[in-house]
Amino acid sequence: MEKAKPFAFNIRLARGVFAFSLWALLLLCVGCSALTFWKKPRIPATVAAKVQSNVIYSRAGGEELKMDVFSPTNAAGRSLPVVLYVHGGGWQTGTKSMLSMMPGPSELLRRGYLVVAINYRLAPQYKFPAMIEDAKCAVRFLRAHAGDYSLDPARIGAMGDSSGGHLVALLGLTDARAGFEGEGWTDQSSRVQAVVDLYGPTDFANGNSNFITLKLIQDAFGATNTTDPILKNANPVTYVSSRAPPFLILHGDHDNLVNLQQSAELDARLKAAGADSTFVVITNLAHGYVPLGLKSHPSNAELSSLIADFFDRNLR
Repeated sequence: MEKAKPFAFNIRLARGVFAFSLWALLLLCVGCSALTFWKKPRIPATVAAKVQSNVIYSRAGGEELKMDVFSPTNAAGRSLPVVLYVHGGGWQTGTKSMLSMMPGPSELLRRGYLVVAINYRLAPQYKFPAMIEDAKCAVRFLRAHAGDYSLDPARIGAMGDSSGGHLVALLGLTDARAGFEGEGWTDQSSRVQAVVDLYGPTDFANGNSNFITLKLIQDAFGATNTTDPILKNANPVTYVSSRAPPFLILHGDHDNLVNLQQSAELDARLKAAGADSTFVVITNLAHGYVPLGLKSHPSNAELSSLIADFFDRNLR
């Protein structure tokens, strides 16, 4: 019996190493793709009448925080609804130019939305809640500069993928009581009126996802273990209430990084609280909408319409 213990330990260690390696490999692939494809916004010029790149919305931790602002062709004389995009990348990598890889932005511009994509502080240099503080600051900046961008401060939605989905869920569910407001434009509200969460983590206590590794929670959250109270504070499900804005939650059925149950749990809790939530499972897609060589449903074009229709219902 004594000889079996080292073997059992090694099995557990191997599983942990494999889970982290999978997460790191996917994260690296995202980063490599970003270097190749995401250097500049790729939304067609025929869709965006005007692109303002690298607008500084705040300075924090010695860094300039920047956003890209895309204006629709039919913006003159109108007060525009806004959709703010928050990129993914495991809270440690990624860029605002990842907007070009998402379903929805071009369709939103065609329908007359102002589309904004932000950078924010990243781990391991900056720990949570720096990321959500920056996202909230960006919302307040937009409200403070509503006249400059011809936007309606009462109609701001948010969408994000993966860790960005986690952050936009927090944008929708938290107020000043959560302690995530940070600094900058504090005379404005950081609340958003609608949220599209694309396969974001929602509950770090739910250990059925490969993204939950000790190194990740240490680097991104400063947590020492999976029961650390800071992780509960970072969970979107912690803040679900009847005051939540409408949610559209999208998740691939073959996601091996963030388990589908993460989105199912958020959807169930929102509905139980009496909030408006729509949960769509996308067939034959892995994390990050990676296709599996099979036809997916909804298709990318259908997803773009689904996202735009959701914002039309809630921001028009």
